[in-house]
Amino acid sequence: MIEIKEVKSRRERRDFLNFQLDLYQSNRNFVPPLYADEKKMFREDYVYRSSCEYVFFNAYRDGVMAGRIQGIIQKDANAKNNEKRCRFCRFDVIDDLDVSRALFAAVEKWAADKGMDTMVGPLNYSDLEREGMLVDGFNEPATFEENYNFAYYKKHVEALGYSKEVDWTASRLYGAENPEALQELEELVGFIFKRYKLHYGTARSGRELLKKYATGIFDLLDASYEGLYGTVPFTDGMRKLMLENFAMVINPRYTAVILDENERIVCFGLSFPGLAKALSGTRGKYTPLTLVKLLNAIKNPEILDLCLVGVDPEYLNRGVSGALSLAIMKMLRDNPRLKWADTNLNLEDNYAILNSWRRFRREECKRYRSYVKSLSF
Repeated sequence: MIEIKEVKSRRERRDFLNFQLDLYQSNRNFVPPLYADEKKMFREDYVYRSSCEYVFFNAYRDGVMAGRIQGIIQKDANAKNNEKRCRFCRFDVIDDLDVSRALFAAVEKWAADKGMDTMVGPLNYSDLEREGMLVDGFNEPATFEENYNFAYYKKHVEALGYSKEVDWTASRLYGAENPEALQELEELVGFIFKRYKLHYGTARSGRELLKKYATGIFDLLDASYEGLYGTVPFTDGMRKLMLENFAMVINPRYTAVILDENERIVCFGLSFPGLAKALSGTRGKYTPLTLVKLLNAIKNPEILDLCLVGVDPEYLNRGVSGALSLAIMKMLRDNPRLKWADTNLNLEDNYAILNSWRRFRREECKRYRSYVKSLSF
């Protein structure tokens, strides 16, 4: 017998948060989210409370937790795009199609009752959180920013009438394709900088970098991400949340900010030390050992995660993104401990960012998908 419960009690919240961790406890490719951050979703002062409506469902088979799903109505995104969409995310399930069917039936009815006409996902509150369903690359470890799921998830959602809307790819960058490519790019960037009177920003610490450039970075994010799939306008609460998350991990050594002659940001790339290895197997909780691993990963990274990239639309066709590529190549060249840089998720039709990687030795290792389904009740 399958029973679906809307998550309301403390026990049901605990079941919702722990199910994914239990399901993947022996899978080394899965990287847990931070447990404390996930718990915040149930608080009245959660940062997305004003811009979203959301619901959580648990599935129990014969009294045992068997799956979960979340539905999100992102009101800002719907208003921006004149849509009536409900997002699904945090979908995790045992390999039982009947359980998946019951979970999706519950969230689809909730969405329809709220006046929505389309389901889409996995998409989160915003593109600052994990999104997409892994459809290729199941033997590859996830980064801290990426979802991980078993291969049967794809079969389940497609059997329930969902079809592809868009894919993301995730790649590893190993440095310049060859020394000549690095030299050619350096010359090209020098020419572009001279022509458009550009230069790299500088900072002695992460704190100084945020103080000098955070406002410009956020403004450029809104401008450069506006037309991209699944993005939402940045609220003051989202900006504050990002600053809190960046404070511990940002380092000028792994960040590139390109400025014009008026010190206005026209391009940037934020890279953070890869935290996946330190968090794997921890259930996302801060234990003394986990903190030691995290601090070591931050201080002596082996992998870089490329988390946020933005280019002023005015400069998109002026080759300015080459300065970002050059900076990443030099980060990898000048830090012998670094094995590669993970791009994380790049939209398959975001040619501006994909073209930025063409001069790298690059390995496309994972593919993620967002699904869509029309609702009719």
